[in-house]
Amino acid sequence: MSKTSKNQLKQFYNCRILRGGQILEENLWVRDGKIIDPEKIFYDEKIEASVKFNCDGAVISPGFIDVQINGGFGIDFSYNTQNVEKGINLVAKGLLSFGVTSFCPTIVTSPKETYHKILPKIKKRKGGKDGAAILGIHVEGPFISPLKNGAHSKNYIRIFENGFQSLLELYGSLENICYITLAPEIDNAMEVIKELKKKNIKVSVGHSAGNLKQGEEAIKNGATLITHLFNAMLPFHHRDPGLVGLLTSNQLAPGKVIYYGIIADGVHTHPAALRIAHKTNPKGIYLFTSKLLITRRTYRKKFSQSGLILVTDAISALGLEEGIHQLGQLSIEVRAGSAYIAGTNTLCGSIANMAECVRFFKEATGCSLVEALESVTLHPAEALEIQHEKGVLDFGTQADFVLLDNNLHVLSTWIAGDCVYDCQQNF
Repeated sequence: MSKTSKNQLKQFYNCRILRGGQILEENLWVRDGKIIDPEKIFYDEKIEASVKFNCDGAVISPGFIDVQINGGFGIDFSYNTQNVEKGINLVAKGLLSFGVTSFCPTIVTSPKETYHKILPKIKKRKGGKDGAAILGIHVEGPFISPLKNGAHSKNYIRIFENGFQSLLELYGSLENICYITLAPEIDNAMEVIKELKKKNIKVSVGHSAGNLKQGEEAIKNGATLITHLFNAMLPFHHRDPGLVGLLTSNQLAPGKVIYYGIIADGVHTHPAALRIAHKTNPKGIYLFTSKLLITRRTYRKKFSQSGLILVTDAISALGLEEGIHQLGQLSIEVRAGSAYIAGTNTLCGSIANMAECVRFFKEATGCSLVEALESVTLHPAEALEIQHEKGVLDFGTQADFVLLDNNLHVLSTWIAGDCVYDCQQNF
């Protein structure tokens, strides 16, 4: 029988599963693209699996989710205006080898005509053998601070001259957008944040010279994420910690989770800074309930875990050799394992893949395997409010997952229960 047959019952055994905040030695059951509760199979249907996969002790994690990635494999999402769909398809396919099953293509600060050409052509879609799912576009800029532009061209930075209308005029349409990064200190930013919240578009604060009070005001008005913590923002200061201080602010609603992206590539963020970010937000508490005559435990969260989200912020040079490449309107140079604006020492994005970031983060912080994996699965899913279908391996959720060895290298990637990447073609 074909392994892509949707009505097959698949059993993954001899594995360890990330579920409910723990690594459990259980089998994983999949049918019709969903994670299945084996109790129904055992007690009601009384059937056996059509196909059984011996995982040889591998860890099964939900598929990785990258909410900030600028391109890869020679494709820059902000610069590739001629054949947008072909470029997106190439990157979506390539990401499967890194365990990424869903992502948010990111467009950096660009001229108006670029947005009008690109945004309508990058549509949300499901993942499969042709590539990872697209969850929506992350538009990073151009409503940012010229003082913290990083690799964003100052020539195209804008202000909200006409409030929310300025945003509409520039982007043309919000239909395919899921995240917008903006600087909260810009005039009329709060009005814009409120309107975006009404339209269910997530707001992230970043590329900002804003202080803590301005960051708190943005969160109160609807912002939920910090773009690449520590990078392109005021450095931490004991009298005004800036946006970094949002992680421990006492001016926000009780239980409010501040999600924050962080680039764990060993270049953008020092290991000590990663440890600070990791230890600032405590791990959530898990409660469990047991059912009579049932050996498994069903876990539920009492409150959300840390808001830490690993992002690659990868650029077109991801997967390529050293040399000159393109990032938006700028030429960039890859040398000695890092990417810079050509002719300078200014960092301009990562060339690390998500699996590498997970490994580096775990090593640098000494965090648990669960914490490392949930930073690329559960947390980004929660930030996007899709945790009922992605980022977890709960019964009834989408069967998007990745098999990892003990060193967190990707063995195979699965979307909707079908193998879409196998490093050794074993499945």
